[in-house]
Amino acid sequence: MGTSTDIPALRRGLAVLQLMATRAGPVSASTIARELDIPRSTTYHLLAELEQARFVTRLPAERRYGLGIAAFELGSAYLRHDPLERVAGPLLRELAGRVGHNAHLGVLHGSELLYLIKERPARPETLVTDVGVRLPAQLTASGRAILAHLPAAHVRALFPSAAAFVRRTDRGPTSLAALRTILAVERRRGWASEDGHVTAGFASVAYPAFDHDHRPIAAISVTLRHHCEQIPCAADWSGLAAQVRSTADDLTRRIGGRVSWRSE
Repeated sequence: MGTSTDIPALRRGLAVLQLMATRAGPVSASTIARELDIPRSTTYHLLAELEQARFVTRLPAERRYGLGIAAFELGSAYLRHDPLERVAGPLLRELAGRVGHNAHLGVLHGSELLYLIKERPARPETLVTDVGVRLPAQLTASGRAILAHLPAAHVRALFPSAAAFVRRTDRGPTSLAALRTILAVERRRGWASEDGHVTAGFASVAYPAFDHDHRPIAAISVTLRHHCEQIPCAADWSGLAAQVRSTADDLTRRIGGRVSWRSE
């Protein structure tokens, strides 16, 4: 049996894996130590243990570390069990039928938004979003709904330079400062939206689902046909946002999470 002193080491080891999972490629030990604010000697010890357990792979030529095969196997097991999708599926089907628009469940994958579920209403509309599709998180309502509740340092790490701000249309933030401004507005408002940032002629409204520590783990969104010449769009989607938020809060409760005080 482990002792109570093993718990901090376990938490730090998991923090290392979580940090590595947000990066597009291998990272150095110094970066991990700096980002997690832990001693470099401790960082090397954690990496050695994770390497031995095959959760981390050391790349000597690059002096960096990447996720190992055990991390991949764990992720594959999640996809097989898909608890989030199993719980969210019926909720999204009900939401899509109620509002008459496509409903999605998405999760953050690095600086991208990965769509796990897409539910269509009786008369579906053709969209670029589909299960398995990844889109720049800063352009999607779902991505920004999650980003708005992440620490500023985390957002900065995901978008370190102008090159990270990919655009699909002529709309969307092109800098970290612009993204932070949008996130601040959407965080105060309580829900995220985009109009033509992903596909011209379509808009989306999204709200996050939270875990037991009130950390955003996914987002539910609804996408509809819409085009607004004004930037930012002046359309009132508060009614639709309330429907999306209700579904997201229901998902949060069903997975044992803690809903926002705004919804309680």
